[in-house]
Amino acid sequence: MMQDPAFRAAYDALEEEFSALEALLTARKEAGLTQAQVAERMGTTTSAVSRLESSLASEKHSPSLSTLRKYAAACGKSLRISLV
Repeated sequence: MMQDPAFRAAYDALEEEFSALEALLTARKEAGLTQAQVAERMGTTTSAVSRLESSLASEKHSPSLSTLRKYAAACGKSLRISLV
């Protein structure tokens, strides 16, 4: 599928979202936490954490910096943003 120019262009357009999603999932995995545990630490629901993780791949919602900071803190990390 990556040989198809239209597919490749769509995939490349989502690179930042996929990268952000991978960072969140990696942080949660490294912390050894479930979505429910992250939700508890964030003071929210499991479904909210699930929506947060899936929203990055769907472009339906852009989470706030505050939410991303809470997620990072729940996983024992800190949020860092860089422009390259």
